[in-house]
Amino acid sequence: MRVVIAGGAGFLGSHLTDLHVARGDAVVVLDDFTTGTQENLAHLASTAAVEVIAADVSVEVPVTGAVDRVYNLASPASPPAYLERPLETLAVGSEGTRRLLELADTSSARFVMASTSEIYGDPMVHPQVEDYRGNVDPIGPRGVYDEAKRFAEAITMAFHTKRGTDIGIARIFNTYGPRLAAGDGRVVSNFIVQALRGDPLTVYGDGLQTRSLCYVADLVAGLAALGDATVIGPINLGNPDERTVLEIAEIILELTGSSSSIEHLPLPTDDPTRRCPDITRATEQLGWRPSIKTEDGLKVTIDHFAELLDR
Repeated sequence: MRVVIAGGAGFLGSHLTDLHVARGDAVVVLDDFTTGTQENLAHLASTAAVEVIAADVSVEVPVTGAVDRVYNLASPASPPAYLERPLETLAVGSEGTRRLLELADTSSARFVMASTSEIYGDPMVHPQVEDYRGNVDPIGPRGVYDEAKRFAEAITMAFHTKRGTDIGIARIFNTYGPRLAAGDGRVVSNFIVQALRGDPLTVYGDGLQTRSLCYVADLVAGLAALGDATVIGPINLGNPDERTVLEIAEIILELTGSSSSIEHLPLPTDDPTRRCPDITRATEQLGWRPSIKTEDGLKVTIDHFAELLDR
């Protein structure tokens, strides 16, 4: 296949690029490199099957020739990144998604929309099922990301119902692994970097809020499975192994052997109190479920950050 991955230089996108290259596919990476990095793709620099195009998909999608699949992962994903770029986040979720859908539609390609568990907001249903409509504050600090993804789902479905575009919608839960940026504000990267540096681990609130961590190799396998299928979705992709933030901090302290303390800070506005996917649809319709244990994935991720900090 010839696959287009928008956001292909980012954390998830670069791992998805690796997966398709390993399958023998040609990959066109689109990225504006505001949060994605050339370093994430450096190991593919001599790979003829990968074409990298610097582009902001909310402005243009400069792809020519036949295309078999389009993945839309083009968006800032961590809170510091989308809070710094609120207008750009909304633009890429709306106009960027429309332009990528146009590419998929005119090419008769399958379009995979990488949405997010954030569309559930601070959920009142637990675990979160795809039929739950969410509890999102559109004018809250996280609204620019949440609503950008909600709109992206809406326009993706509109292309399907109006034009018959072949689509699949994935709702991605917390994901971690190598190539996470050290300062991206996510719980795993924050804790690991703090532990390795000997700094206090910053736990917001009492730390009893929960997250469900999925290792990146499992997650991109789920995205590819959705791409290979005819399922429309939405489909939750994540690991139902629910842990408290405090428990995650303690596991990382143990795995790193760090003597760092735990420091409690005020809970940010609209921070979800519980986050855990129901993956029944993914299991039944895609034959997918995560296989990598949280502690095993964290060990690999710690090794990545230890090397990064050494450099």
